Formats: sequence, C-alpha cells, structure tokens
Amino acid sequence: MMKFLFMMIFMIPLCFKKNMFWLVQMLMMFMMFMFMNSTINIMNFCNLSYMLGYDMISYGLILLSIWISSLMIMASESLYKNNFYSQLFLINIIFLMMMLYLTFSVMNLFLFYLFFESSLIPTLMLIIGWGYQPERIQAGMYLLFYTLFASLPLLMGIFYVYKNMNYMMIYFLKFYDYNLLMLYLCLIMAFLVKMPMYFVHLWLPKAHVEAPISGSMILAAIMLKLGGYGLLRIMIILQKINLKMSFIWVVISLIGGFYISLKCFCQIDMKSLIAYSSVAHMSVVIGGIMTMNYWGYMGSYILMIGHGLCSSGMFCLSNMNYERLNSRSLFINKGMMNFMPSMSLWWFLLMSSNMAAPPSLNLMGEISLINSLVSWSWLSMIMLMFISFFSAGYSLYLYSYTQHGKYNMGIYSFYTGTSREYLMLMLHWLPLNIMVMKIDYSMIWF
Repeated sequence: MMKFLFMMIFMIPLCFKKNMFWLVQMLMMFMMFMFMNSTINIMNFCNLSYMLGYDMISYGLILLSIWISSLMIMASESLYKNNFYSQLFLINIIFLMMMLYLTFSVMNLFLFYLFFESSLIPTLMLIIGWGYQPERIQAGMYLLFYTLFASLPLLMGIFYVYKNMNYMMIYFLKFYDYNLLMLYLCLIMAFLVKMPMYFVHLWLPKAHVEAPISGSMILAAIMLKLGGYGLLRIMIILQKINLKMSFIWVVISLIGGFYISLKCFCQIDMKSLIAYSSVAHMSVVIGGIMTMNYWGYMGSYILMIGHGLCSSGMFCLSNMNYERLNSRSLFINKGMMNFMPSMSLWWFLLMSSNMAAPPSLNLMGEISLINSLVSWSWLSMIMLMFISFFSAGYSLYLYSYTQHGKYNMGIYSFYTGTSREYLMLMLHWLPLNIMVMKIDYSMIWF
C-alpha cells in the first residue's frame, strides 16, 4: 500500500516542470491500472503495510478516487491552454488524491478522521482558486463551516471510543457495541453532513455551482462517498442504539429525497440540477445503510460507486456546454442536438444511467436498496416510488430541455466535441455499465 503513496509523492516534483500536464495524467492512469491488478481478498483486509490496508469497500473507493483524479486533469484542459496556474492545479489534485487514498486505506480510526478532514483543504483551494464567480468565497465558507461544525463532535466521539477500547484499529471495532445516544449522535453527524443528508445539504449545491469542473467532479464522485464510507465503518459499534434510532434518519432521508426531487424541477442552472439530484440519490443510500441489513449495505456501496461515475460524467457534459456558450442556464443551452448530435448521445447515455436504467450500476444499487428499505418497512415503498419516478422525471427534463427545442440565436460561433471530451465521457460511462458484469465483487462479501 505504501508503494502507491510513494508514487503519488514522487509525482509532485513533475508538476514544477513545464509541459508535464498530460504526463501527470498518464501516470495517474498507469497507477490506477497497477492498483487494479493488486490482489484483493473479499473476506479480510489485505495488502497490509505499516498502517494501511484495504478490504472490499476501500478497494472500490480507492479505485474510484484515482480514476476520477485522472479524469479531472483531462477535463481541465482549458486551465492548461490558458496557463491559469496549471502547475499549482496539478499539485493540488495530487495532494487531494493522496488525502483520499489515505482516508480510504488507513486502518486507524483517528487517522481516518485526520485525512477525512484534510481532504477538505485541497477541495476548498480548488473552489476558491479556480472557481468562476465572486460567490465562490461564500460557497467555500458554507463548505468549511458545515463540515467543521459537525466534525468536532466526531473527534470527541473517537477519543471516547479510544478511552474505552484502548485501540483504534477499524478491524477490531466489531468487538464492541455501544448503546449511548450522545456518542451515537457525535459519531454519525459528521458523516450525515458529508453525505449530505436533507436539512444539512445546503452547502452542496452552493459548492457545486461555484466550483470549477474538477472541483465539481471530485465533490460529486468522492466527497459525498466519504460520508457513506464513514457510516459503513462506524455502524459496527453502534448497532444496538441504531436499532432504536434508525427510523429517524430513514424518514428524513426518504421525505427529503422526495422533496429534493421536486426541487430539481425548479432549477434553471444545469450544475445546480445535477447537484440536487446527487442529494436525492444519496438520501436513498443513507436509508439503505440505516436499515443495517445485507442488501442495504451492498446496495449503498454499489450506488455510491455508480453515482460517482454517473454524476461526474454529467458535470463534464454541463461543463462542455459552459465552455462553448459561457452559460449554464437551461434557457440558453437549448437545442444542442442541432449543434452537437454526437454529444446528445452521451447526454442520453449518462442521463439514462442517472435514472437507473439497465445495465448501469445505479440500477443494481437501487434494486438492492429498494429491497432493503421495503423489507425494513413496507410504508417506505410510497416515498421510494416517488423518488424513483421523479429521478426519471428530472433526468428527462434536463435532457429534453438541453437537447431539444429551438436553439438560442445568440450563439454565433461554435465547435463540436473534441476527441479528448469523447474519450473522457467514454471513461465515465464504460466502467459504469461494464462493472455490472462482475457485480459479484460488490455483492458477495461473505
């Protein structure tokens, strides 16, 4: 595990040299394939080094982190073209990738907290340094304060666990089961804000709208998954108390998911619509984790991976329109099918994955989560029905609004997609739909 960390550290000096932008991106891809070929044991933690190791959950999320990091560089060609601090940008991304890699692979609960919070800093720098509008400062503050407000209790909770258990290894948490309400709230709240759960979700649309494309991609693909990963890990020691309290989070999530789905129809900014749809998807994931059954755990994990690829691809598409029209407004981005018919295909493919059409990972995850929630309480079927229906609704709404209709006469110069952009979309869509073939890796963790 340390070898990949060293590889990332040794990539930093490359960033200071000129014309190394694409080399760093290729090295990330290379590292991704090396990591993909490392051994994986479905049962236990494997590839252990001093304080690092991974099991099945970490493995998929580390792969996703490295994959999305390389695609972030690919999506940010305009920075390189305009020479807008592109070297600093590369260092920032490598630092962010290191933090995420360590968050998912570290075995110590306190170190997990440390890297979990430090991944916030490069994200904040991305938003404030490379964002588009002056409001990005406010968005950065939202992101910082929402996250920090909830994460101090988490630190206190971790110290309490250490005081009682005298060790911090995640693997050994399974020997304890706490029945304390305050500890439960302390440990769980930071992850629910990061997910984000409805009521504490306001930072997400703000951060997305102000972030550059790379910031949006990493926020949608990885940052929201940190919360889910934390919940999956920490639920082991909170089983008794969660049996009493879980209905609160499931109810908030399902009703919030329904309300957010309706909110998607009110958006006029493409990025904002995609960001709100992320909140709706993540609400089902929270519900699945809180039911604490096998289907819920598996489904939430699969939906997290699927949503990471799908949402990131959709942000790429909205950015491509933004680079051509300098606007993300739905009123201006109309009739794109006339200009970029081949791009319309990618819009359609990613939108259909977003509404959980086969053969995407999202479908597999949603089937599993619906199973889990309905077995927990059949009343949840009502809200799940609405969420599923409206997820198809706002995906089609976004697709038909941007692709169909009479195009804006203000567009006087235009160019179609470049091969880099098509490759980037292909690299989002292919794993999202091909990984269903090997779903046993995600579903069978006996």
